[in-house]
Amino acid sequence: MESDRGWIMAKMLEAAENAAPVEAVEAVTRELGAALGARSIAFLIADLSGRALVRMAHVPLDGTGEGRRDGDEAALVLPFDGGHAEQALRTQRVQVIANADSWTVLAPVTDRGEAIGLLEMILPAEPTPPTLEEIARTAHVLAYVVIANRRYTDLFEWGQRTTPFTLSGEIQRRLLPSSFTCEGSSFTLSGWLEPAASIGGDTFDYSIARDELHFSVTDAMGHGVASALTATLGVGSLRNSRRRGVDLVEQADASNADLAAHSAVPGSYLTAILGRLDLRTGVCALLNAGHVPPLLVRDGESRALTLPANFPLGMFTEADFHAGEVALRPGDRLVVVTDGVGERHAASLDLPAMLRSIADLHPREAVRALADAVLDVSGPKLADDATLFILDWHNGHGEQRHSSAGADRARASTALPA
Repeated sequence: MESDRGWIMAKMLEAAENAAPVEAVEAVTRELGAALGARSIAFLIADLSGRALVRMAHVPLDGTGEGRRDGDEAALVLPFDGGHAEQALRTQRVQVIANADSWTVLAPVTDRGEAIGLLEMILPAEPTPPTLEEIARTAHVLAYVVIANRRYTDLFEWGQRTTPFTLSGEIQRRLLPSSFTCEGSSFTLSGWLEPAASIGGDTFDYSIARDELHFSVTDAMGHGVASALTATLGVGSLRNSRRRGVDLVEQADASNADLAAHSAVPGSYLTAILGRLDLRTGVCALLNAGHVPPLLVRDGESRALTLPANFPLGMFTEADFHAGEVALRPGDRLVVVTDGVGERHAASLDLPAMLRSIADLHPREAVRALADAVLDVSGPKLADDATLFILDWHNGHGEQRHSSAGADRARASTALPA
C-alpha cells in the first residue's frame, strides 16, 4: 500500500512538473483519476468573494461527463448554498455523496488552513476508507501544485474573479498577503477585505518569524487610485522596516517619514494597527496610529484595548509614536477592524454580540461571517472598505502541529455560521 501510494504521488508530481503552469492541475488530477478509476475529476477553486466555488477543470476519464475546453478558457461559478460543497470547504472534512449509479467525493484542497478549493471526484463504486484517505492526501498535494503554479500564470486569479477589478482594486489586491489564512502550532489567523464600490485603501499583512508573528492592518485616506497609491507607499515602507528587524515604534517612524516625503497627494496619511506577537510567551506588542482600537475577546466577552494614542502615519512629520502591549492567554482572540465596519449603516451592527456568536468559528470562517453581517446591515455596496483580521492564541509554540491534509481539524468549524 505504501509503495502504491508513493508511486501515485511520484506520478502526480512528475506530471505537474512536466506540464505547463496552466495545465499542471489538470495533469495531476488526470493521473489521480486514472489511478483510482474515477469517471471524472475536477478542481473547484474558491472564488475571491468567499461565497462561491469556481469549476476550473473537469477531466472526463471514460467518455462521460462534461466536455473540456478547446482553446477558450471556461469557469463556472457555483454559489454557496449550504450544500455538501460548502460544508466540505468550511468544515475541512471530506464529503461523500451517494448518487443513482455513482459516488461523489469532495475533498478540501488546503494548506496551513488556507481553503484553496475542493477536489471533486465521481467514482463508480463506494470509496473505502483507505481510498478516502488517499484522496484527502492527494488534495493536500494539489494545494502545493496550485500554490507553486499560480506564480507563473493569471489563470487561477482569473478563475477566482467573479467580477472585473478596477485599477485601484488591482493595486490593492497586490498589497495583500498571498494567503489570507495561516495555522501554526500556537496560533491561527485570518484576514478578510470587503471592498467598497470605490476602493478605500484598506490592507492587512502578516509575516511569521521563528519566534514572532508580525501583523498590520492599515486604512489609507480617501478612495480610488490615490488611496491605493498611499496604501502602497505605507505598506511598502512597513514591510521594508519590518524586514530590517526594527521594532514597532521604528516601523511607525519610518513609514511616517516615507509617507510625508513621497506621497503623490500632499497630506496623505493612513491609520494603522501594528502588532508583534511573541510566540513563546503570548505577549503582543501593539501600536495604534490613529486607528480603530483592537478588540480582545476573552471568555466570551469583548473589550477594546486601551493603547497609547498616536497620530496617523504621514499626518505630521515630527510625530512621536508609542506602543503598548497585551499578554494573551490561551483561548484569547484578537480582532482588528477598519472603520468601514462601523461607518454609516454598518454602525447598527452589534459587534460585541456578533463576536460572541462566532466565538467557536475558525478565524477563516469568523472573518467571513463578520463581512456578511456588515453587508447585511449596509447593503450590497459599502461606502468604505471593511477589513477584518482575527488572531487566535493557543499557546504551545514549538510543539508539533496536529494537522490532516493541510488543516487542523480540531480547530476547524463544525457548523456553518447562522
